[in-house]
Formats: sequence, C-alpha cells, structure tokens
Amino acid sequence: MTQFDFATPVDRHGTWCTQWDYVADRFGAPDLLPFTISDMDFPTAPCVLAALTQRLAHGVLGYSRWNNSDFSGAIAHWYQTRFATAVEPATLVYGPSVIYMVSRLICQWSQPGDEVLIHTPAYDAFYKTIEGNGRRVIAQPLTCENGDWRCDMVSLEAALARPACKILLLCSPHNPTGHVWHRAELEQMASLCERHGVRVISDEIHMDMVWRGTHTPWSVVGRGSWALLTSASKSFNIPALTGAYGFIHDAGARDAYLTTLKGQDGLSSPAVLALVAHIAAYREGAPWLEALRNYLMANLQYVADSLNGAFAQLNWQPPAATYLAWIDLRPLGLDDAALQQALIAQQKVAIMPGYTYGAEGKGFLRLNVGCPRVKLEQGVARLIAAIRSLN
Repeated sequence: MTQFDFATPVDRHGTWCTQWDYVADRFGAPDLLPFTISDMDFPTAPCVLAALTQRLAHGVLGYSRWNNSDFSGAIAHWYQTRFATAVEPATLVYGPSVIYMVSRLICQWSQPGDEVLIHTPAYDAFYKTIEGNGRRVIAQPLTCENGDWRCDMVSLEAALARPACKILLLCSPHNPTGHVWHRAELEQMASLCERHGVRVISDEIHMDMVWRGTHTPWSVVGRGSWALLTSASKSFNIPALTGAYGFIHDAGARDAYLTTLKGQDGLSSPAVLALVAHIAAYREGAPWLEALRNYLMANLQYVADSLNGAFAQLNWQPPAATYLAWIDLRPLGLDDAALQQALIAQQKVAIMPGYTYGAEGKGFLRLNVGCPRVKLEQGVARLIAAIRSLN
C-alpha cells in the first residue's frame, strides 16, 4: 500500500501564505501559530505535483480552454466513483473560485435590495458576498440536537415565502458546523424552494470531507433553477492555483453566467495549471485523499480526546464533515473577547472565534485541523492553557 506523509511539517513562512505570513491582518499580532482559514499545511497529492511538473516542462503557458473532454471527463469520473452520481457535461461551467461564481449568480438571479437566505452560523464570505452586492442576508439559524445540527423547516418555509427572498445559498456540507445534510432534508428544501420560486446556489466545496453520513449532491434533488458549485481546491489543498467549476441546470441561466464570465469579466481563459491539477486529482488522487481523510479524522478525534480530558463537561464530538473543528465552549461560560485575548497575547495562537460566522457562533471556536499532528498538539495545548487561565 502506498504511504503518504502527513506528519512531517512543511515551513510555509515566506511563501506569501495567508494563514502564516499574514496572520496579523486578522488577529492583530504577527508570529502566531495559526489554525485559521480553511487550507491545509500539507503538500498536495504526488500525482497532482507530477502532472504540474510535466505540464511546466512543456514550457508553453498560453491561453487555454476549460470546456474540453479531459476536464469534464475527470469530473464525471469523480462524481460517479465518489457519489455514484452521473453528471450532465452540457451543464458544466467554470470559474476562478466558488465565491466568484456565487457572487455572479447572486447578481444574475436577484436585484439590489433582494434577500438571500443562508443557514447560520455561516461561512463569513457568504455575508460579505451578499452584502457587498447590495443584497440583504436572511439568517436561518441552525439548532443543535443531540450533537447534530438541524434546520427548522417550518421557519425555513416562512423565510422562503417572503416576497423579497430570491435565493437560498446553501453550504453542503455546512461550514462551520460540519453538518451533513440528509437527503430527506435536501429534498424538502428543494420542494420548498420550488414552491416559492426561490433559486438555489449550493456550495459543495467540502463534499469530499464527510466523515459520518453520505454527501448528496444538489444535482440529485434539485428542482427548478439551481446551481451546484465546487472545486478540488479544499480536498487536494490547491486553492492557490485558483479554479472552480459547477453545474447550472437551466440552459438560459447557464448561458447568461458564461456570457458574464467572458464578456463582462474577461475570464474566458482559465488558469491552465488548475485544469491540470483537477484532472490529475480526480483521475489518480483517490488513494492519497483516502489517506488524508484518515489522518484528518484522527486529528479531529485527538482534539475531542484532549479537550474532553481537560474539560469533561464539554463532551465535544468531532463534526460529521470538514476538517474544521467547530468547538462549543459555552458549557465553560467563557467570555469570547477574554478568550481571544488569552489565545493571542498569552499563548501566541490564532484560532477563529465563532462570532466571525454570525451571532449564532458566539461561544464557539473554529479550529482547522488540516496540519501535522505535532502542530495540532501545540495548538490544543495552548487552547487548554488559555481556557484554564480564565478559570
């Protein structure tokens, strides 16, 4: 069996790395040990690096096209082998990032002042993208029941029925809670959106990082006008290459998006290395991904064992999906600001405060476990020390 090394640290300092070199931008202090934005400290899969090396050896990096059978075929292969789902190549679209695609579709499917519904707590870029385009956020709070996050469908329908509500922006699996939407939940949401004429944008960038349950692509349940947007960037740690893709069901909506991509934003030629990386990842990267998944699951369990060993009242359990530990510290009665001060000033560690993701995130932390265990051990020890200093 091929062995992959996730335990050896790689020094990312001095590489223009957002998480390490620019930690002061968000946390106000340099040289913190970071567990922040959702990229990983691991090199990407060897098969991806080999494909990139081969392409670079060709030497010519001219204009390229994304709409080719190698790219679409690799995506179709991935969906068939990972999710037992067939995709329609004709519905495929490309974009430089998932958030760019979300932004363009929000503009295409709504008007300034219209409402976009999101489940909260929510990925902070959702708020920024919605409000930055002059739309209004409608928050649909999730509730936690017996360790699982739930959406109140009665409340959801009332929100979707609002005349100004034009789009449901779904995160599947959900960031930051790690909730994996059950197929029945997705089907109910699809039915409600169809009933009230609400379009759906499903961000599925964490689709390969499901630990419990099964990921159901929105394409399986979607009705009416919808888009499924995703990328290999999270799974294979290649966001710096840029590149995302999606499926837009309605031909008119798809053509309008592609017209904007090319005619308005001048993005007809993709980053060719992103295409190369996606093709290699989806054709050859499954063994590496499975080894990575095992490592990440063990890291999440380490966090649970360590925190619960120090603070039994937490009884924290790993999320159902993502490598982002959404840690509920409310049983400890801590002040969020005081905890951040202790983490940054005393322990020199950067962990995302839950309130970054909306009011429902107060009392939580989001800790990225996508790193070698030796780093995680330091981070968890510092977190425990910071909590103890407040008690």
